[in-house]
Amino acid sequence: MAIIDFHNHFYTPGYLASVRNGETALKHTTDDDGNPVLYYPGDYNVVVPGHRDADFRDQVMAEHGIDMQVLTFTSPGTHVESPAVAVRLASQVNDDLAAIKASKPRFTALATLPLNDPQASVAELERAMTQLGFKGVMLFSNVNGTALSDERYWPLYEKANELGAVFYIHPIHPVGVEAMTDYWLMPLLGFVFDTTLAAVKIVFSGVAERFPRITWVLAHLGGTVPYLAERLDRGFHAFADCRQHIDRPPSDYLKRFYFDTVNFDPKALQLAIDFAGVGHVIAGSDYPHKIGSLRQMLDSIGGLPISDQDKADILGNNTATLLGL
Repeated sequence: MAIIDFHNHFYTPGYLASVRNGETALKHTTDDDGNPVLYYPGDYNVVVPGHRDADFRDQVMAEHGIDMQVLTFTSPGTHVESPAVAVRLASQVNDDLAAIKASKPRFTALATLPLNDPQASVAELERAMTQLGFKGVMLFSNVNGTALSDERYWPLYEKANELGAVFYIHPIHPVGVEAMTDYWLMPLLGFVFDTTLAAVKIVFSGVAERFPRITWVLAHLGGTVPYLAERLDRGFHAFADCRQHIDRPPSDYLKRFYFDTVNFDPKALQLAIDFAGVGHVIAGSDYPHKIGSLRQMLDSIGGLPISDQDKADILGNNTATLLGL
């Protein structure tokens, strides 16, 4: 049984060099342990060795019995830059990720896109999938406040639909963040709310129906989607606006999405399994963010009252099928 960690994050060498050289909008310092610290709107990240050293990661994965990780470029993304810089950095990150996955068998990856330039994102998606061998990309839950369901992104979805892309939605600087400035509420609550908002708008806007060959994956167990889906269905039946672009209840679409297990409560995981089926739940750790854990990923899945085969599917088989590994 292969164990594959779908949800984890990495800063590529070329991107960090661009930050150090002052080629990005990010401010940066170095902490007492020599780790780069990146500052961006509303947040910062300490870039520990696990964030930036693939060889270090390889050792950590071996210690935990993790066979593979799906690397994704983490916050703040490239869309916080000017469009021209975003395009250059996204291309650089994707080239770096492609080199890592080609040279190190423990790693595959999802590409990133310069999302503040929708036209360039179409071109980079096609390059990433047809030339660099990616199966899809990680999208952020909003793009400088613009919803992923906005029609400016429909040409991107047309290309993704043509290519049969996997689109993974990960949260970023949430809409309404001004109410989340204390107690670390932005990542603790805002991130899961923003993922929920992005997914529900993709459904209600008709994007999921219009582009059926895109496979959607949601971070952090779908935010609150499994918990609130029944309420969304009631809204569909109650309000004409909710039926404007779709002809089936929203849960019909949301059950086709995949949900990573970055919620380490087995009861929450069970709710997602009951909602979408065991075949649509995939292991994730959020490594190496401070709030993530490889051990808790393994223990929470191991503690589920399900068969060994179902556990094996969540731990790796579902991701292998999803990404054609």
